Amino acid sequence: MRSAEGKDLIALVTGGSRGIGRAVSLRLAAEAAGTVIVNYLENDIEAERTRKLIEERSSSCILAKANLCHVADVDRLFLTIKETVGRLDIFVHCAAVTAFKPLREIRSNQWDLTMNVNARSFLLCVQKCIPLMKVGKIVAISSLGSSRAIPNYGALGPTKAALEATVRYLAAELAPTGIQVNAVSGGFVKTDSIRKVPGADMLAEKTAARTPAGRLGTPDDIAGIVLFLLSPSASWICGQTIVADGGLSLL
Repeated sequence: MRSAEGKDLIALVTGGSRGIGRAVSLRLAAEAAGTVIVNYLENDIEAERTRKLIEERSSSCILAKANLCHVADVDRLFLTIKETVGRLDIFVHCAAVTAFKPLREIRSNQWDLTMNVNARSFLLCVQKCIPLMKVGKIVAISSLGSSRAIPNYGALGPTKAALEATVRYLAAELAPTGIQVNAVSGGFVKTDSIRKVPGADMLAEKTAARTPAGRLGTPDDIAGIVLFLLSPSASWICGQTIVADGGLSLL
């Protein structure tokens, strides 16, 4: 996968140092991007590990520490991108936070943080991407909680619904400019964050048993769908949320 000019692609991955974000960053480094800009929140050790893995795949890596809850951090992130590489070809929004508890117990500050990181920051980042993209591909990571009531998902689910709606509106607005916007919704994916869900082990076992494919998803499963949406083969897909859950949502 190369840019139309024959140059290596430049990609930004928010939340790119762990879990699905890391899997996406590594697949981009291996298959598409000459430079991967990895945004992360605070874990410097995992960020440096991701940088090393990207460089082992013969791509360069720029680590960009920023809290996407803060508008000033988003501004600083994109100023760094403008000053260091000057353009973007790919933006993948994997950054997400939540409090795994019933919605009736969510405090207002937890609601605001979750909405701001998961949904608002996507919009702010896309607005900053537009002047850096002559043409481009944008993918947001969603989840089944956007349309289904999942226990202890009450803060996260609504933000993902907002994210998917934002994808549709942006896709319609940006398609005429050559920027393509889509989303990927995973089922139960084995990541470190899932371990924070109350009763995670039992939930994982029950979910795997209910999934027609017979297992839980992995970060690389989702990364593969992201890479497809970033490829020329997906050029006619616009504003869609692709569900990749091993058939879980069919039942």
